[in-house]
Amino acid sequence: MSMLERARPELVAFAPYASARRAGFDARVRLDANESPWDSADDGCTDAGLNRYPQPQPDALRARLAALYGVDAASLWLGRGSDEAIDLLLRAFCRAGRDNVVAFAPTFGMYRVGAALQGAAFRTLALSADDGFALDTDHLLALADDDTKLVIVCSPNNPSGTLYHGDALERLARALDGRALLLVDEAYVEFAGVASASALLARHSNVAVLRTLSKAHALAGARVGALLAHPEVVDLVARIAAPYPLPSGSVRAASAALEPATLARTRARIATLVAERERIAVALAVAGGVRTVWPSAGNFLLVRFADAREAFARLLGAGILVRDFSAQPGLANCLRITIGRPDENDALLAALGGARR
Repeated sequence: MSMLERARPELVAFAPYASARRAGFDARVRLDANESPWDSADDGCTDAGLNRYPQPQPDALRARLAALYGVDAASLWLGRGSDEAIDLLLRAFCRAGRDNVVAFAPTFGMYRVGAALQGAAFRTLALSADDGFALDTDHLLALADDDTKLVIVCSPNNPSGTLYHGDALERLARALDGRALLLVDEAYVEFAGVASASALLARHSNVAVLRTLSKAHALAGARVGALLAHPEVVDLVARIAAPYPLPSGSVRAASAALEPATLARTRARIATLVAERERIAVALAVAGGVRTVWPSAGNFLLVRFADAREAFARLLGAGILVRDFSAQPGLANCLRITIGRPDENDALLAALGGARR
């Protein structure tokens, strides 16, 4: 069954915004898009070519990311971080006031926000901190019905850091075949040391995977994300997306990040962060006022304190900002701590009274 049969029919038939460049035309003299003929670099701007609209889907960057992620370029769409892909998938598949989305909690908050903006119900399976946020796939599937269009799994999960890759994803993909899109958010997978769920695409047309350059590749400010999915899903998303989602500067930054030397440096930095994650977890586990440090496959740790408000204030007083998740169900007195450079992590431990290296 094609996933387009589960998409909104009026969008399956939607005619996208038309432009000469979107149709694949190019020429030496460009008089098609009402751009300025003068390059801003001529006026002293350090970034050349900003007088022209970028490619709707930059061919070279798309090809390089497809190679990095192990998929065909036709199965990859580029957008403004993972958030835009989440929004567009919800828009493409969910009818307002009728369809629903299934996920678990706690997890990344933008899924709920996106569903609410689209007018789709958001159903969640509550995971328990007491058993390490273990996922029961049967209970998750029990929340899905005929009007479920997306089932979302964040792995490694944010904010718990829990990894759900493996048999669980295969089972979900198989059970949801012909019913719903399984969306796997892999924003932190580079820190997990596991193969991407993109391998499922070859076996399941109802699987989509989110990747981003924001985390491991240090490009959060560039806002470059990728949707990996069956070509017909990619085509649907591309047709309803804004015509030029990625600014030229972001494309250049992303292309530079994919150069061999930069990728080698990124891999080294990932190894440093993983080692630091384990060092900080061990140190925090014996620090005063810490109740629980959950295992993490991301570049962060979820930590329960005896008094998270006091710990947050102490860190802020030392010039260190972390994220307080205490207001979320089941996460009372929990802070999420991003793993920084070794010197930043030493400052964190010092502020909490933990031992330095």
